[in-house]
Amino acid sequence: MEALRQEIKALIIKSLDLEDITVNDIEDDAPLFEASGLGLDSIDALELGVALRKQYNLSIEANNANNREHFQSVSSLAKFVAQQSN
Repeated sequence: MEALRQEIKALIIKSLDLEDITVNDIEDDAPLFEASGLGLDSIDALELGVALRKQYNLSIEANNANNREHFQSVSSLAKFVAQQSN
């Protein structure tokens, strides 16, 4: 799971063009969409969703109530990706 979290961090940086951030700067359980974490916005969420779909062949439904939970942190994204891969 650690390798998957590292992959997701690298994907976040690449897909959102976060030039001043490294994989080590992103905490596994830090919120992705709050100022106390990465501070991503709704456009970032869309871009990240597209990148995750392409990278991991995920099915992410736009109106799924669980999306907020899945996109809460790197750890929650890794858990979601792992579940979808099974």
